[in-house]
Amino acid sequence: MATKPQEKVSFGERLKQIGQVIKFTAQQDKLFVPLLAGAVLIPLALTVLGIVLGLSLIYIPIGIMVALLAAVVVLNLRSNTAMMNAAEGQPGAAPQLIENMRGDWRVRPAASSTTQFDMVHVVIGRPGVILIGEGQPQRVRGLLGQEKKRLSKVIGNAPMFDYVIGNEEGQLPIRKMRTTLMRLPRNLNGKDVNALDTRLGALMARPQMPKGAIPKNMRPTKGMRQQRPR
Repeated sequence: MATKPQEKVSFGERLKQIGQVIKFTAQQDKLFVPLLAGAVLIPLALTVLGIVLGLSLIYIPIGIMVALLAAVVVLNLRSNTAMMNAAEGQPGAAPQLIENMRGDWRVRPAASSTTQFDMVHVVIGRPGVILIGEGQPQRVRGLLGQEKKRLSKVIGNAPMFDYVIGNEEGQLPIRKMRTTLMRLPRNLNGKDVNALDTRLGALMARPQMPKGAIPKNMRPTKGMRQQRPR
């Protein structure tokens, strides 16, 4: 799924989103509330103390701005950590995190998958084509090989990168995924990304059956097997 142009968010919606982030982070991180309170109260307390000792009243707005900045920094750092903790080990977490990254990232979740919930996500961005595998490593590496072969027919000279999400040797921890992708070289311009996205979209429009044994509830019944076109 390609990223859509961002719609303008009203001030009220922005406050609502911030409230949701604060609530989520507080549920995931026990240290968040004390750290946030300290980030706000310490600058304000120092400002009040300075005023009592004779500093100019001009330091009041400065103290408030410092407190707000400290709160934003704490919220950003702790919410990112909480998000990583919640995402770790969850199937399909990688594409959700990538879609929220800064920049132009076109994400197609589970472009290839198995019935055991192994999956390969295809990401298109300035670095080129990035394949992100989640699931059992051996099966995922097989899916990656198949996906590389399929995509190589249409991507031309665009670079291709592949990663398997995990904490074992040779795998990419999901906590480091964002940093790793952001550090990749910018090999394509905007037009190249759009053209590549169009070609891959046409290729992936063809449905693929998941690899592996078909679950019982998806198998054709006896009556269905007997129906044949005349």
